[in-house]
Amino acid sequence: MATSSPRATTINAAATRRPRVRELAAQATQENILRAATKVFAKHGFAGGRIEQISKAAKSHDRMIYYYFGNKEELFIAVIEETYRRFNDAESKVVLKMDDPVDDLKTLVRFMWTYYQQHPEFITLLNSENLHRGKHISKSLRAREYSSPAISLMNRVLKSGAEKGLFRSDVRARDIYLMSAALAYFYVSNRFTLSAFLGEDLEAPVAIAHWEEFITSAVIRQVSIM
Repeated sequence: MATSSPRATTINAAATRRPRVRELAAQATQENILRAATKVFAKHGFAGGRIEQISKAAKSHDRMIYYYFGNKEELFIAVIEETYRRFNDAESKVVLKMDDPVDDLKTLVRFMWTYYQQHPEFITLLNSENLHRGKHISKSLRAREYSSPAISLMNRVLKSGAEKGLFRSDVRARDIYLMSAALAYFYVSNRFTLSAFLGEDLEAPVAIAHWEEFITSAVIRQVSIM
């Protein structure tokens, strides 16, 4: 029986590795571009962010952006999608007890509040897209899939609370999710102008702690059986 020579085996192994190496290199390039684009678009918005700024920040070339993403709009959509994906990934790691609906609901609200503070790019990117009336993200084929897990998790907690006689059964998970997001998002996105308007530092630790408690209490009151 004929056997492969060591040289032939080495050549075959190298040939197998090469596509994998190229695949990893391509993936790394795309990830670098996305990270750079996130920073540029978060700082300058869609209109102000330029391809040459992004390629420079990614230590890449303009042609690589066009090769992988097509054009500036498609890249912006990819950035928004990736931003939502990271939010979902973080939320999926939230640990819930599932035997204490009140505590679990507070945990979900606090997660959202904390995430917005720790990821200001999430706020600025969404602000930029809303200035464009959502015309870019509306073209995304993946945007809707990112909302389902978040609403589903909120629904499970509310359903558990209703079954235990703690929460109202007529409350929609979508409404409580929007309420939580609105109370957290508005504070974070407008903290600088509101600080000037109100004459107090809304970034002070005591102010932040107060608003966290206010949000969680407001949400619990909204869903609790009176």
